[in-house]
Amino acid sequence: MLVLIMIDSKAVKIAISDEDVSKCFDTVAELRPHLKKDSFVSMVRGMEEQGYRLAYIEEGGMVVAAAGYRIFTNLFMGKNLYVDDLVTGATSRSRGHGKALLDYLRKLAIAENCAYLHLDSGTQRHRAHRFYLREGLNIASFHFSEKLDTL
Repeated sequence: MLVLIMIDSKAVKIAISDEDVSKCFDTVAELRPHLKKDSFVSMVRGMEEQGYRLAYIEEGGMVVAAAGYRIFTNLFMGKNLYVDDLVTGATSRSRGHGKALLDYLRKLAIAENCAYLHLDSGTQRHRAHRFYLREGLNIASFHFSEKLDTL
């Protein structure tokens, strides 16, 4: 089953099959280089149980942009769409793919009656920050984290 949504002449697809998920790996790995190809599909499948979905755009049979997201409710924002991952491949940037994915996510959030669309972005990602600001997102908070030593 192929889910296809047209946004600004870009075909946004939803990864349904293992093959769909797998072909997103190279693009997602540009943003998340620690990921391993052999465990990517099973990791995404596990995250789907927690609401994660993966949308992508292809050109010439290759995934050029991808967005991982989830819809959930918390006390701070109510129902919201959180963008876990938003990446356009290095050779495909500045061609409207990121904007098309963000527009799709906005429309989905509105259709799902979400109060917010939000994401985190690494402090070193200056080009991404310019893009997010240009697209109307605001810097709303600092995100604090601690790497834990786990078994």
